[in-house]
Amino acid sequence: MNAYDKIISADNTTFNGNDDIVFCYGHFNLIHPGHLRYLQHAKTLANKLIIVIRSDEELDKDSFGQHFSENERAESVANLQIVDGVIILNQLTLDKLIDIVKPSVLVLGKEFEQQQPKYISLAISAIKKQGRVVFHAGETHYASTNLLHGNVSDIESSNIVKFKTICGSNKITCEILQSRIRDFSCSKLLVIGDTIVDNYVACDAVGMSAEAPVLVVKELENREFIGGAAIVASHVRALGAKCYYISVVGDDLLSSSVKEVLDNRDIDTNLIIDPSRPTTYKTRYMVENQKLFRVSRIKDHKISEKIENEVINKLNDLASDIDGIMVSDFVYGVITSNILTEILRLAKKFNLKLFGDLQCSSQVGKVTKFNKFDLITPTEKEARIALDDNESGIEWIANKLIKDTNSKNMLMKLGPDGFIAYNNKKSMERQNFPALTANPVDVTGAGDSLFAAMSVSLSSGASLIESSAIGVCMASLAVKEVGNIPISKEKLSNYMGDILE
Repeated sequence: MNAYDKIISADNTTFNGNDDIVFCYGHFNLIHPGHLRYLQHAKTLANKLIIVIRSDEELDKDSFGQHFSENERAESVANLQIVDGVIILNQLTLDKLIDIVKPSVLVLGKEFEQQQPKYISLAISAIKKQGRVVFHAGETHYASTNLLHGNVSDIESSNIVKFKTICGSNKITCEILQSRIRDFSCSKLLVIGDTIVDNYVACDAVGMSAEAPVLVVKELENREFIGGAAIVASHVRALGAKCYYISVVGDDLLSSSVKEVLDNRDIDTNLIIDPSRPTTYKTRYMVENQKLFRVSRIKDHKISEKIENEVINKLNDLASDIDGIMVSDFVYGVITSNILTEILRLAKKFNLKLFGDLQCSSQVGKVTKFNKFDLITPTEKEARIALDDNESGIEWIANKLIKDTNSKNMLMKLGPDGFIAYNNKKSMERQNFPALTANPVDVTGAGDSLFAAMSVSLSSGASLIESSAIGVCMASLAVKEVGNIPISKEKLSNYMGDILE
């Protein structure tokens, strides 16, 4: 059955009385992984999944903002294999449609469990006459099962087609993006955050130990890479922008080698020595491309008031000569509340753009600490931790987080499912971007490269959607190699040209 055959007129809803039907209701203006989770769960509750779409008239009346037409939205949903039918709700209300069709289940997002507009409460009353209502946003997960349902080449080809479609629908051409990349050299950014040195140890698997049930490996060779906020600064400079870097490191040989690398990369580096902590060092043991485990040598206590003041003084020295500040916070004690307060004060005084990325994979932090930023880039997990909510749908989580932080733009990173870009206007604008590399070699630096590309792009005058198109290409390049390697604007430009031309 093709998509057009699945679209049913609300005025001609004829169903077999024995049909076991589940209703899902919404505007479905943009289909992203959150919707798919929601629909996949609904499909398990009945034999037929029918999507009820709000009409253009309803959305316009509610001042929804710019949206695709009802026919375009219906066709988009109907193209999903798990959907059995789509009804555009024109003349009928949802409760009246329920009375006519008599579905056995109505599935609504978790957000409607506490707050119910009148039309939702009427629909709930109607469904309870013959069925039940389920509040569910779909299962929360942070990994993808795509590789179980197709080969890498097909998945990547499909995602590239989606990417091209997104660019086309937003009137973004390769020439426009190349022009944005050429403008990178006009930007001057300051990166502040935690410095990390990543050590990759290549090993050969020997077998199981006879002493205990543990894997035995033989070390072959190792290689060190600059990581953390330092690789963010490296990406910024490699993309052509002027870059200043402020961080706190240990009184050790590692800090000296970090300084040497960053100086060689033409980054204006300001490393403040803290004798109470070693420079953070993470060792990853690998057999071929598979990571076995990681060992971290780290102290994550808050920096002292003396060192904090040194950081603040350095921020003040540089603020008048930059366009924006990028905060790359790994929650290891460098980014304190006083430093964030000073960053906000300087941003207001010098009209600086602010970009924030907080990473809490093995540590705990809250992205809500970034207030009034031009861009924040949380993962779905980080967003849920910040809001203490593991049940609501992605849309509700994203909308609440961007409003709570008063951010202008936000990326909700979904790992192998790409990310959703949000613009905090009166009517929230959003766009889902797929990951262009389906089977990455090393995902360690994906977020850092994306953060760097987004920040440089926005700082250079690109729109959120243009910046996101550049960012998704940048992240795709970053995960194709082991370790953190700065990506040049020439490499990015060539890769983008290969995809779009």
